[in-house]
Amino acid sequence: MVSHKSRRRDDDLPSREEILAFVAENPGKAGKREIARAFGLTGAAKIGLKQLLRELAEEGLVEKRHRRLAMPGSLPPVFVANVTGRDADGELLGQPSRWYAEDGPVPAVLIVPDRHRNAPQPGVGDRALVRLGSGNPGEQASHVARIIKILEKEKASILGVIRLKEGDPVARLIPVDRKQKELPIDLGDLNEAKDDDLVAVETTRTGRYGTPKAKVIETIGSMKPEKAISMIALHEYGIRHVFPQAVLDEAERAKPVKPKGREDWRTLPLVTIDPPDAKDHDDAIYAEPDRDEANPDGWIVTVAIADVAAYVLPGSAMDREAHLRGNSVYFPDRVISMLPERISNDLCSLREGEDRPAMAVRMIFAADGRKKSHTFHRVIMRSAAKLAYAQAQDAVDGRTDDKTSPLLDPVLKPLWDAYACLKRGREVREPLDLDLPERKVLLTKGGFVDRVVVPERLDAHKLVEEFMIQANVVVAETLEKRRTPLLYRIHDASSPEKLESLRDFLSTLDIKLPKAGTLRPSHFNGILKHVEDTPNAELVNTVVLRSQAQAEYAPGNIGHFGLNLRCYAHFTSPIRRYSDLIVHRSLIRALDLGDDGLPDGIDGKLKAIGSEISAIERQAMKAERSTIDRLIAHWLCDRIGARFTGRIAGVTKSGLFVQLNETGADGFIPASTLGADYYHYDERSHILVGRTTGETYRLGSRVEVKLVEAAPLAGALRFEMLSEGIKGRPMRGRSGKASLASKQRHRTGKPAGAGRKGKGNVSRNKRRPKS
Repeated sequence: MVSHKSRRRDDDLPSREEILAFVAENPGKAGKREIARAFGLTGAAKIGLKQLLRELAEEGLVEKRHRRLAMPGSLPPVFVANVTGRDADGELLGQPSRWYAEDGPVPAVLIVPDRHRNAPQPGVGDRALVRLGSGNPGEQASHVARIIKILEKEKASILGVIRLKEGDPVARLIPVDRKQKELPIDLGDLNEAKDDDLVAVETTRTGRYGTPKAKVIETIGSMKPEKAISMIALHEYGIRHVFPQAVLDEAERAKPVKPKGREDWRTLPLVTIDPPDAKDHDDAIYAEPDRDEANPDGWIVTVAIADVAAYVLPGSAMDREAHLRGNSVYFPDRVISMLPERISNDLCSLREGEDRPAMAVRMIFAADGRKKSHTFHRVIMRSAAKLAYAQAQDAVDGRTDDKTSPLLDPVLKPLWDAYACLKRGREVREPLDLDLPERKVLLTKGGFVDRVVVPERLDAHKLVEEFMIQANVVVAETLEKRRTPLLYRIHDASSPEKLESLRDFLSTLDIKLPKAGTLRPSHFNGILKHVEDTPNAELVNTVVLRSQAQAEYAPGNIGHFGLNLRCYAHFTSPIRRYSDLIVHRSLIRALDLGDDGLPDGIDGKLKAIGSEISAIERQAMKAERSTIDRLIAHWLCDRIGARFTGRIAGVTKSGLFVQLNETGADGFIPASTLGADYYHYDERSHILVGRTTGETYRLGSRVEVKLVEAAPLAGALRFEMLSEGIKGRPMRGRSGKASLASKQRHRTGKPAGAGRKGKGNVSRNKRRPKS
């Protein structure tokens, strides 16, 4: 600290300006004692200083923090920061987790990793203890801070719905997590929340052994209106769904891209083929025979992709928000877009009859489906037609309408002929060919389930999918050849543990999975072909899928096992996937297609960015699944006691999971309700088997069940088994432990969990849904 003793007598007080300057020069270090020492104040002068500091605080010119003074809006020398995103160069940005200046904006901090020690570095969403430092914070931050250590994430609040009854002294919180227990809430702790409100609470306890209670810290909204059920998942999984005003303002300022500097493809009859309710049209396609005599019966396939990079520039407000969102999230009742509607549904969407910028690739294929060459183009295009999958398929099958009739010969038939060519190449490649029905939940106008359908998988779907795969491949190959950094879409082979589990399961069906050598997708396809058109087909497809690794994004290439491709990246959906936008920028840089390409210096950050958006993708998938579970549980509330057919989709020591044929919904049957026998869980064979009777419940068995409980908030169903198990060999003499739940009920007549706790392979009902 600078000494001011020589500048005044002991009884002089420093001026207000001098005190403010001292506090500003010594953030986090300037208390009354330090100021007195710095200005040489003693005796009565300290009393005057105390009064002066009080006046400055009352006027809002300084504020007190832990017996130290600071300028309003300033950061302490050491603080906890939340990592919120990345700047245009890929550097981490953060904000202080607690901010004292209520009347000012929260400062943005450039977070610099500690590069002098081999320590893990934080990613977006992490918390870190940081120290203010010096350096250039760049255009998007006002301070620089260096990491001291990464901290554990703050304990998440509990989400639930308020239940109030007139005359009750307390309210109740019904948690949305089926593993949480109901909590009482004192009426004074409701924080203005009302009956049926979705809230976040923190738990409190009176004394060390007091009963836990809840206190409302945030009211999210009422559960009564439409779209309320998906709102639970938005908050449960931290899905960003409200665009900051700066992002919306930036989107509104965007102007349509002009044709100058682009190839004019507006006369090429590219068409979009999407679901009937789609609004964000990422891709358009066209195909024609190759007239080159050196390529007999070859085809030219053109794929044009929305040029999002022309509107969303690196480091912009929209770019930062898109990075944080990672991808669009699709619920049955709403879409949470990665980009504002002005961009996703308007300026970037390849609308019929409207000029739009696009990144296009033109690929030439030989008659056997092998790609011979390709070229990239930055263009202005105009979609000739917006078609739905079924509409395009109907036209090719002979059922044209007013729109498809004039397109049939010049556009649609060539597309299907080109697909037949590409399919030959796909058959040689032999990717993993799983056949699993994709159920779709259709809602009423009120936002609740009307019915659940399994849309037919048409050649139109397969055509578009194959065209997109080929475009993704050539982009990855081009960028790899030019040594341009990118995010690959990688898919590793299954782990040895998963393969061994799959091998054990298949052995129960007398199907062998090779042990020696490297497994390829063709090995799995042989198994799937073996069970095709058998009762076990769907089950085996599901188990094979579960045995696979999860695909992710990374700058290092290990290939894509499922597609059986050496090199693969996502390029075809930049409106809804941030990974694709990065790949577009990489392509622009590599081919010198503009000045809006991948920024220099971001290469070293791509690994962290890939990990971040991969994690966000997994959270989005969980959110989508949990919303469907809740919608269906809500739908089935009125059918308690109804009978359903299904199959056993999971076997655990706690009981059975059954998937219903009608809806695809999963429900649980506790082992304690199966019968008055001792039930042993055989993990290797995926069965529960009675020790005395030999009655066996096996993974994949067809069963009839009765719905006994539905919990909409948790998305949980509980069934009662109506079907008898398969007659098998009793467990007497076999090794292993029986189901404690069954033992306990047999001995005492009490339900599972009423007596002592068990160990080993025991079956206890841990997941009873809540009302």
